[in-house]
Amino acid sequence: MPNSLIPFQAIGLLVVANIFMTFAWYAHLKDMRSAPLLLAVLASWGIAFFEYIFQVPANRLGSQVFTLPQLKILQEVITLGVFAPFAICYMKATLSWNYLYAGLCLLGAVYFIFRPE
Repeated sequence: MPNSLIPFQAIGLLVVANIFMTFAWYAHLKDMRSAPLLLAVLASWGIAFFEYIFQVPANRLGSQVFTLPQLKILQEVITLGVFAPFAICYMKATLSWNYLYAGLCLLGAVYFIFRPE
């Protein structure tokens, strides 16, 4: 596998993993609010299983080209990038300017973690 594709493959897998994890963590708040907690936990675990199918290979691939701190910061930025559309479109949340400011802080984190020392 050419090394030049590994960062893109790792990031793509992280995006897919985050979509599953976002649903596992938060969708029950809308779809299973009246369901027993145990049922919500089991449903979330079932969804999270698929997250791990993508997350583990993403981290294995990513660790070939990124440092561990770089992988973590990428993960956080991707999480916010997945969460914002989920919150707006699926959960019908309204976003404030503070979300933009938080996102800018995360972009700063990306800059600093990838900046040569």
